[in-house]
Amino acid sequence: MGWLWAVIVGFVLGVIAKAVIPGKQHSPLWLTTICGMLGAIVGNAVARAVGVAATRGIDWSRHIFQLVAAIIIVAAVDALYMATLGKRRQQRAGA
Repeated sequence: MGWLWAVIVGFVLGVIAKAVIPGKQHSPLWLTTICGMLGAIVGNAVARAVGVAATRGIDWSRHIFQLVAAIIIVAAVDALYMATLGKRRQQRAGA
């Protein structure tokens, strides 16, 4: 059941990150979900390092760290995805 929550949280974080980043992102939904999952992992690690990993009630600070990490990761991966996709399209057009 833990993997299911990881996918759900990754999906939600990835979609929110895509909505926050200005412009159009071209990466597919499965890649956005993976980036959101990575953002959750990195955000938890940062929250733990800062000392806010566990608080009473809703861990808003931890969720903010997760979202910021997801935004950074989604933006970076989308740029890499477009660079790779753009090179493939140029190679096809030149052939």
